[in-house]
Amino acid sequence: MTSDAQLAPPRIEPATLQDIPTIIGLAEATWEPTYRFIISREQIEYMYRVIYTPASLKRQMAEQHHSFLLAYVDGEPAGFASFSPLPAEEDGHNGYKLHKIYVLPTRQGQGLGVHLIEAVENAARAAGGQFLDLNVNRYNPAISFYERRGFARQREVDVPIGPYFMNDYIMRKTL
Repeated sequence: MTSDAQLAPPRIEPATLQDIPTIIGLAEATWEPTYRFIISREQIEYMYRVIYTPASLKRQMAEQHHSFLLAYVDGEPAGFASFSPLPAEEDGHNGYKLHKIYVLPTRQGQGLGVHLIEAVENAARAAGGQFLDLNVNRYNPAISFYERRGFARQREVDVPIGPYFMNDYIMRKTL
């Protein structure tokens, strides 16, 4: 199936604090469909409440230095990504971490995720980043998407979040 989204690249813009309601709207539309077959409903609801409140998103932007990008298709918000610099490694390598990348279910498969990841990679590279890391649930079908984009599994981690654990792979791509 061919769509206009495949032919015309999306408009990708940096998000500001004023865009928090848009990010929340996109998260509401993407979070449950992304995780319903991977983690329990209780964990989905808990993690969503921790990560996507207006106060939490403001803290991520203002205090934790997460940069958010919004992708627009036909003038409508269709996805977002966030990333930030990692602490410098002992060997002096500068890395970045992709924290979030979500695309509306109705816009998936149209190349929007590729455009968002490329925008993050380009921004990290322009800021001197030498690699990009991400965490992905070990049962998330998106692993193959990341592998096709050049990410490789580095190690497994179990990250506590409240009473739950995120059972993830850390994946890395050299920039």
